Amino acid sequence: MIELNIPGRPPLHLEHLVCDVNGTLAVDGVLRAGVESRIRRLKEQLSVHLITADTHGRQAEIDRQLDLQAVRLQPGSEAGQKAEYVRRLDAARVAAIGQGANDAAMLREAALGICILSPEGTALPTLLAADLVLPDINSALELFEKPLRLTASLRE
Repeated sequence: MIELNIPGRPPLHLEHLVCDVNGTLAVDGVLRAGVESRIRRLKEQLSVHLITADTHGRQAEIDRQLDLQAVRLQPGSEAGQKAEYVRRLDAARVAAIGQGANDAAMLREAALGICILSPEGTALPTLLAADLVLPDINSALELFEKPLRLTASLRE
């Protein structure tokens, strides 16, 4: 668990990290450099969840690399499925990371929503739904290794 007391905001007690896969952790179905080692370290503090439509058909390989089992979305209403997944985990204890249009509702539901800029693009609704915007996935994951960065960025 990661606990944060951010001035001007309710305390955060994060237990789960929900990550979109394609466009966020991976580009063209391949994990971004540095993601595997960061996710492995984060699993010591947070329960890490992957959620994907498996656009590139490579999720089994990504699951193997990260030693996780992704939740695969059913076609249609993917944004709603992602938001519902966060709610089922207890949204008040969830941080979520994404960049695609179907990630916006998930970021709004989570206690902490992070949007990243991606080589695959970043959807405007997702950008506007986020609490923070980071230049890439490694910068976003690093926030959890150095949580005072979250305090500095989110204090009101």
